[in-house]
Amino acid sequence: MSKRRIRVLIAKPGLDGHDRGAKVVARALRDAGMEVIYTGIRQTPEMIAEAALQEDVDVVGLSILSGAHMALCPRVVELLRQQGMGDVPVLVGGIIPDEDVPALRAAGIRGIFGPGTNTQDIVAFIRRELALQEPEAGER
Repeated sequence: MSKRRIRVLIAKPGLDGHDRGAKVVARALRDAGMEVIYTGIRQTPEMIAEAALQEDVDVVGLSILSGAHMALCPRVVELLRQQGMGDVPVLVGGIIPDEDVPALRAAGIRGIFGPGTNTQDIVAFIRRELALQEPEAGER
């Protein structure tokens, strides 16, 4: 039986209209064999969580440069949990000040990637995160 490709939702929450980084990451994930759903710019947390549910994704990646990460990113995690998708890793890329990282991690953000991150590091992170969720042989 073949394994299903990793499905990743890439979204731009809030009013930030700069999406070059999101598109670069989306391309890198596709090149690595993942299936990528890109929702486009100016998405609400509710729109992102609904798309994640409808698309049955394994990972949600948020790209944010506007400074609204402390409000928008935890809200996406909260909405995913409400939909029974609390095990779906949420990653954030963009301009994230170091002092905000602990609060984002406490809110459930699993990966935080700043400008200049090598896209292969993001690919490897996703694969590691999902491997940690795989049941052991014989386990259900």
